[in-house]
Order: sequence, then structure tokens, then C-alpha cells
Amino acid sequence: MVENRPFATFVSHFVLILGVAIVAFPIWITFVAATHDGVRITQVPLPLLPGDQLFANLESAFFTGVGNAREQSVGMMLFNSLVMALMIAGGKIAISLLSAFAIVYFRFPFRMGFFWMIFITLMLPVEVRILPTFAVVANLGMLNSYWGLSIPLIASATATFMFRQVFLTVPDELLEAARIDGAGPLKFFRDILLPLSRTNIAALFVILFIYGWNQYLWPLLVTTDKSMYTVVMGIKQMLEAAEESPEWHLIMLTTLLAMLPPVLVVVVMQKMFVKGLTETEK
Repeated sequence: MVENRPFATFVSHFVLILGVAIVAFPIWITFVAATHDGVRITQVPLPLLPGDQLFANLESAFFTGVGNAREQSVGMMLFNSLVMALMIAGGKIAISLLSAFAIVYFRFPFRMGFFWMIFITLMLPVEVRILPTFAVVANLGMLNSYWGLSIPLIASATATFMFRQVFLTVPDELLEAARIDGAGPLKFFRDILLPLSRTNIAALFVILFIYGWNQYLWPLLVTTDKSMYTVVMGIKQMLEAAEESPEWHLIMLTTLLAMLPPVLVVVVMQKMFVKGLTETEK
């Protein structure tokens, strides 16, 4: 039985509200700055209430561009980031599902050795292998392309390990029943394993989408054409104004737009995300 302690309830709610305020205040300032013009946002004191320039700023940033990235509109940068994030998330999930399926349900020489080789790659992030990876991408002619942005980031030892653990919980009786019904390996994979893994796929998709969306270093290396800039790269380029002051109101608007897709993905897939991380029984 939980005791009713008014003071403890008040303290806990106060701490929660304070935490939310600390997290939300910078986002509110970003939104307010995006609704004012360039002159007002540089004046002191900084405005704390929204202005009336949101749609004008949105039109300017979305179709014209900002600062040094003016040759590239924010709309195109958002599209590039979306394509890269979807390719990374989808590619990681597809490859990890197939590799985990092979490791769990097929018997071949050095099966566990290959699994541990995949798992060891967790100690080799992109930053460690970035020079040879860049050389391979350049030699294959994939610079300034969606393939070059996504393929080097597709392999995922974490997702392979997670799907392996999920497949190990599937009862052997299901495999035997599928064999009796004449189902081949791919049919068993498609009709039984994929439906059982849908919540785990959803949870991984959220994590991997945000991972791909927030990439900065790798797109910075493989893109020299401004038409391939991602939104995270674009924000950095907007800040590097050569002879003019940064257009802070448009930069803040771009930052706000860059936050929306990951937030929408989390909100839409929240239930499946939580279920995929906590579900233990199939």
C-alpha cells in the first residue's frame, strides 16, 4: 500500500515541473526567436513572447535558404536528412534481421566466430575507421550521393545482437510446425519471425532514425555539393557568416524544423517503442 504523503508528493511534482521547465525553456526561446525578424532578435532584452513573423521566416528559409547555405533551401536539406535517416534505419534493420536469422537458425562452420566478429565491431565506431571508409566510398564514386551518405553507416552489431536474442526466445515448436507444414526458411522468416519481432523493429527504428538524422561528421566529409547538405550540416554552415551577421531568426527556425521529424517519430511510435524495449515474452 502506498502511503499518502502530501509533502513528498509536492516535492516530487515540483522537481518534475522544474526539470520540464529547464528542458523546455531553450526550445521555447528557439520558437520565440523563429517568430521575430532579424532586427528584433538581436535587441536587448531578448523577447520571451512570440512575434508575427513565423510564416514569413518559414517561407524565406524553406524556399530561399539561410546565410552561407543560401544556395540550398532548408526544405531540400530536410529532405536529404530524411532520406539518409530512412536509408540508415531501414538498411540496419534489414541487414541485422537477416544476419541474426542466419546465426540462429543455420548451422555452418565458424558460425559463432562470425557472430563475435560482428559484435566486436561495436568497438570500431565511424570516427575510428573514417579514413579507410572515406577512401572506399570515394573509389566507388559514391561521394555526393545518398548511397555514400548511408551505406557506410548501415551495418549494426547492436541490432544484430538484439534480434539474435529475440530469435532465441522463439520456441522450437514453431520451427518444427513450420517444417511439417512445408514452410521453407524464407517463409518461416517472413510469416513467423517478422510478426513476432515487429515491436523490436519499431523500437530499433526510432533509435536508428534519430541516429541517422543527427549525423554530422560523416555527411560533412562525403558531401561537397551543397545540394546534398543535410539539415545538421546546414545549421553549422549558416553560423559561418563571412562578412555579415548570422540571421539568427532563420537559424532558430531551421533548428526548430530540424527537431520536428525525430519528435514526430517518437510520438507516433511511442507505444511500440516502449513495448519493444520492455517485452520479454513472445
